[in-house]
Amino acid sequence: MTDITRIEPGARMSEAVIHGGKLYTAGIVADRAMGKSVFEQTKEVLEQIDAILAKAGTDKTRILKANIWLTDIATFADMNKAWDAWVVSGKTPARATVEANLAAPGYDVEIMIEAAV
Repeated sequence: MTDITRIEPGARMSEAVIHGGKLYTAGIVADRAMGKSVFEQTKEVLEQIDAILAKAGTDKTRILKANIWLTDIATFADMNKAWDAWVVSGKTPARATVEANLAAPGYDVEIMIEAAV
């Protein structure tokens, strides 16, 4: 049986889970940048992803898949401005971006990733 490692487990969910050589994150939102621009929120979310990847002993070049939710698809370019500055050319993951309502007003971007560990 393969072990399951939980990163920052809470009562409702873990920040991330490692199983079978993969890291799965919860949806990550920007608490400090809440209410700010999608660009600023995306930058903060990506910083949090970097920290989670480091805790798991991996990095952004090993991300396999990213799911991104925006409250307004018209902000797609603003999100991509932060994303494009962050990803490593030639090491980009599969990715989907959709418009959706998020958990609370002020959160305008949420990202969830899967990565190889």
